[in-house]
Amino acid sequence: MDHSGFIPSLPWVAPFALLLLGIAIIPLAAPHFWESNLRKLGVSLVLGLPVAALYLLQAPHALAETSRDYLSFMILLGSLYVISGGVLMDGDLEAKPWVNTAFLGLGAFFASFVGTTGASMLLIRPLLHTNSERTRVVHTVVFFIFLVSNVGGSLTPLGDPPLFLGYLQGVPFTWTLRLLPHWLFTCGLLLAIYFAWDTWAHGQEPARNLEADRSHRKPLRITGIHNLALLGGIVLSAAFLAAPWRELAMVGLALASYVATSHHVRHANHFSLHPILEVASVFAGIFLTMIPALDILRAHGGALGVREPWQFFWSTGVLSSFLDNAPTYLTFLALGQGLHLPPDVVGVPHPILEAISAGAVFMGANSYIGNGPNFMVRSIAEARGVQMPSFGGYMLYSGAVLIPVFIVVTFVFF
Repeated sequence: MDHSGFIPSLPWVAPFALLLLGIAIIPLAAPHFWESNLRKLGVSLVLGLPVAALYLLQAPHALAETSRDYLSFMILLGSLYVISGGVLMDGDLEAKPWVNTAFLGLGAFFASFVGTTGASMLLIRPLLHTNSERTRVVHTVVFFIFLVSNVGGSLTPLGDPPLFLGYLQGVPFTWTLRLLPHWLFTCGLLLAIYFAWDTWAHGQEPARNLEADRSHRKPLRITGIHNLALLGGIVLSAAFLAAPWRELAMVGLALASYVATSHHVRHANHFSLHPILEVASVFAGIFLTMIPALDILRAHGGALGVREPWQFFWSTGVLSSFLDNAPTYLTFLALGQGLHLPPDVVGVPHPILEAISAGAVFMGANSYIGNGPNFMVRSIAEARGVQMPSFGGYMLYSGAVLIPVFIVVTFVFF
């Protein structure tokens, strides 16, 4: 991304830092204030408009380029959200450990093709319904966040927002398949840990609960199955069409889904536009305020001392745990470009880009605020009566399970 040599001074990073801190802190400190999408948009504009004015004067083409990326980003997320909201999966299987493990494995696979948000919204309700007769459910929801809402979405640019932003920056659509070994290893290890944990938990259930679980079975049923074909259309559009035909095709597929899907299905899915408007409001500010930070990192990133793949994996991952993982990915992508090493793709060596990609997607699971679906899954689970852990309590789970797993991933891959 060439901005004709214009490099802003360091204080212009402040709006970006303040916005990311606000995203992390305001939902916890002032949840009522943060409920309004208009207030989120107001915060984004207050911090983003000064940056917009600077670049309008110094590098106006950068604003045009950023606007195009923002529009493409939101059209992808919006299309996936609308279409996945038209698929209703209903049923009540017997909540045996292998059934729950299969649910999580299936969700981790689909997350790469319908997005972590789409897969989470599609599968969390039938999973909770399947486990409604059991008393020990919290660990299942936590591992669902680990696998379906985060780690699973690493195989395609559709899986998680950071990877789609990389695609918009020039990373080839199929490049993320290089993460297949990382995906298989990490998902396999987490599923093995979950199966052992759930086998123990299943054995602790009262006999009357297990009997009720066996007697209240209902086969899984999918309504709105035509939307699965439309989701396939989104994948094909992203892989084979260039802008603006890609975006026009996605909008057309989303409109077709909205018109062809019955109101009953969307009502049963508790579908509303609030979550996607929330993303649009917040990311309007992120896309604006991150421009100076990215330009500075590209120019001076080599001076920070982060040069090895394992350093990128953990640096990207730690920030993705507490800040939104999409801008974190772009930040470290710019840092990798700033090293001026012999490039393999978009100015970054393959091992470093693999580390950045895996760190951003995997470690968004370390806290509730690391990735958007995390809080959404928590909210749905609590509405169904599951006593989910607090912010700190969740991090006890992630610290005990994910951090050791990521240490092993580091030694194996980075």
